[in-house]
This record gives sequence, C-alpha cells and structure tokens, in this order.
Amino acid sequence: MESTPENEFNQTLLEQKRSMLEEVSSELEDVLSDTSLSRCQRLWRAVGIEIKTLFRLAAPACVVYLLNNVVSMSTQIFCGHLGNIQLAASSLGNTGIQLLAYGLMLGMGSAVETLCGQAYGAHKYDMLGVYMQRSTVLLMATGVPLMMVYIFCKPLLLLLGESEEVSSAAALFVYGLIPQIFAYAANFPIQKFLQAQSIIFPSAYIAAGALVLHVFLTWIVVYVLDWGLLGASLTLSFSWWVIVVAQFVYILGSKKCKKTWNGFSWMAFSGLWNFLKLSASSAVMLCLETWYFEILVLIAGLLPNPAIALDSLSICQTIQGWVFMVAVGFNAAASVRISNELGAGHPKSAALAVVVVTGSSLIIAVICAIAVLLLRHVMSYAFTEGEVVANAVSDLTPLLAVSILLNGIQPVLSGVAVGCGWQKFVAYVNVGCYYVVGVPLGALLGFKFNLCAKGIWLGMVGGVTMQTLILVWVTFRTNWNDEVEKARTRLDTWDDEKEEPLLQ
Repeated sequence: MESTPENEFNQTLLEQKRSMLEEVSSELEDVLSDTSLSRCQRLWRAVGIEIKTLFRLAAPACVVYLLNNVVSMSTQIFCGHLGNIQLAASSLGNTGIQLLAYGLMLGMGSAVETLCGQAYGAHKYDMLGVYMQRSTVLLMATGVPLMMVYIFCKPLLLLLGESEEVSSAAALFVYGLIPQIFAYAANFPIQKFLQAQSIIFPSAYIAAGALVLHVFLTWIVVYVLDWGLLGASLTLSFSWWVIVVAQFVYILGSKKCKKTWNGFSWMAFSGLWNFLKLSASSAVMLCLETWYFEILVLIAGLLPNPAIALDSLSICQTIQGWVFMVAVGFNAAASVRISNELGAGHPKSAALAVVVVTGSSLIIAVICAIAVLLLRHVMSYAFTEGEVVANAVSDLTPLLAVSILLNGIQPVLSGVAVGCGWQKFVAYVNVGCYYVVGVPLGALLGFKFNLCAKGIWLGMVGGVTMQTLILVWVTFRTNWNDEVEKARTRLDTWDDEKEEPLLQ
C-alpha cells in the first residue's frame, strides 16, 4: 500500500493505542514490583500508599452521599411540620416514587464509573467527556417514561391501597419532583466523571453549599410564601439543579479537567446501544438491591400488629441507612481505584486495592456494630418515646449489627464489580439471593414460624449473606491479569468507535 502522510498518521495512532497501557506507571505498582525489597517491606509500603489514596477518595465521597441524602430528608422534615397528611405525602414521594428514579438513574450512571475509570487509568483522557455525554443522553431519554410514572402516580397510589386524601397530597408533591428526574440524569454522569479522576472534594463542597441554600429556600417557600407541598418539592428539584450546574461549571473552569473535557461532541450520539446494555445491567444491579429493602417493609405491613413491626423495622433501617452512607463512600472509592488500576494495566495494584478497601470498610463496620449493640436499649428513643417500640428495636439490634457487618463488605465488593465491569453478573446474583432466597425466607420465618419482624429481617440477612459470600468467592478467585486484558479490550472497542471517522 502506498505510503501517505495520512496512512503514516493512522499507523502511528494505532501503535500509540497498543502501547498506551504499557507506558502507564504508578508508585504503587513500582513498589509492588520492586525486587530489591523484601516481601514484607513491599507489602507495608504498598498498603501505606493505598490507604492514603483510598481515604482521600472515600472520605469526601461519604460526605457527598450523606449531604445529598440530607437535602431530601430536610424537605420531608419541613413538610412534616405542616401536618400529618403532608408528612405522609412527602414520605411517599421521597421514599417511594422518588426512590424509583434515584435508584434507576444512579444505577445507569454506574456505567460511566467503569468506562471513565478504566479510560482515565489508561491515560485515554479524551474519552471521558464522550462517555459522560453518552450517559447523559441515555439518562435524559430514560427520564421521559419515568416522568409518566410521576404524572400518573395518584392512581398508582390508590391501586396500592393509599387513601384518596394521602394520594392526592402525595401526587401534588410528586409533580414538583418532575424536574428532579432530569437533574438526576445530568448529575450522576457528571459525578461519576469527576470521581473517575479522583476529583471528589469539589462535589462535597458543592453538596454542603447546596444543603445550606436548600434549607433557607425551603423555609421561605413553605413558611413565608406558604406554597405548601408543591413549593417544597419544586425547591428540592431546584436545589438538585444547583448541584448539577455548579459541578458542570467546575468542569468548565477547572485545570484538572482540561484533558478530559474537550467540549460537546456528536460522538455522544454514537455507540449508544452498547452503552445502553452496560447501563441497563448497572441499573438492574442497583435497583434490585434498593427495591429489596422496600419490599421487606411492605411485607412487614401485613404482619399482626403491623404498627410495632413497621416502627421497629423503620428505626433499624434508618440507622442502617446512615451507616450505609459510609459503605457507599467506600463503594465509590473501590470502583475508582479498581477501574483506574485495571485501565493502567496494573494487576498487582488492583488486587491490593481490593484487599485494602474491603479491610478498611470492614473495620469501620465492626466499630459501628459494636456501638449499636452497646446502645441497643436507648437508641430508639431518638425516634420515639414508646417503650414497646424500644423493646422491639432492642430485640432486632443483634440482627442490625450483623447487617452492618455485612454492609462493611457487600457494597465494597459491588464497587469492585463496577470497576471491573461485572454489572450483568452481579444483577443475576442479586435476583437469586434477594428474590429467590431472601424475600421467601423472610416471609416464611415471619408468618409461618411467627417470628414477625425478626423473621423478615432474618430473611434479609440470609439473602445479603449469600450475596456477600458469592462476591467474596468470585473476587478471591479473580485473575487480575485477565481483568487487565478485558479492560484493554473494552477500551479499544469503545476507542475504535470514537476514532473511526478519523481513520477514514
């Protein structure tokens, strides 16, 4: 073939693609490969490096998820002071309808974690902006059918047995959350784009500022302007858009994102089918887990004396939810660390990162579990003054402690799965562990063996334990050299899509 400047350029480009991963190096991989040190010395130095890197990621990530959770919770608190109907309406909107959109959008956005993390590790910086835009396009399109669910939520709530008064009030609140759907669609790709580059502190600062602004605006809208439920939910939607705009402005102005953000591209509309398949697997993986806990609460409502069962389960799940925010932070850190190291072609560093992040999260979980056991007789009084509920919560606390321990491992390994691109496999595991084992076991123990709320929680523990053991086994048996090759193949496939017009 005749040699031309264009052919020479294309050949050089292909050679750069083949050698990219081999040229990438890191301090951690160098330490692990340093034969001049003893094995013990290599391990201690490497662990020290990894712990510093891990906590720079995990600490602000915990803050981001915690503050975002408090934004929604503060709206619910303001609405609760308007009356019992308003409290019930905002609770249904926040923990029912809104949770559907949050779980779906966050799950689909996890596809960006895999691709952006591995591309960043491989120094293929220009692909990160394209991946973020592709994800945003898909999530915005997904928001349209979700919007229909919001619009017709009243008949759905009536179908589920809610009263006319509560359904009408909840529908009014949910109408104001429609803009929030599309804020989620923009926020999660942006958030994962930044996380893949270990840029998390700006998101934490933005979340803190948005919370302060949100509380102030909600107070004005609810108590000064007297706009009620609709005003409160519209303010919540507005606050989420503030978070989105602030993060995007940071991307545009930050020197750290100059290599990864090259402006809007038409390539955001190419390769959408493959991106959709990975996003769908990510969404199924997360949604199946989120809905599992909601189903258990619904089952508890069918028990004899459901008020006590629901109150005790709700208190325990609230406590577990706050501790879970720490695990979610480690989940994000695990995803970033594993995807970066695989993309960089560092199997030893990826394997060590799995051990360090899992061990760190488990230690924190053990401390929290011990604290819960020590406070088992008094912690329910932070939620209610009833002695009957306090005794029920105390009875559930040993199971709560076990759940906290499991949450020290399971979410982190889910983060490892996202970093490796195992979303489809984990989705199948979640179906089997949660819905084939967990829910039926909980119903059997709760109703057939009259263990009530404890039986339902035992079913949940059984499902999560089974899932955790499977993920531990799979992770333990993982060949990290093979995962590096898979990451290389994945990046070459997506990169070829981007560069095909250039090669023509």
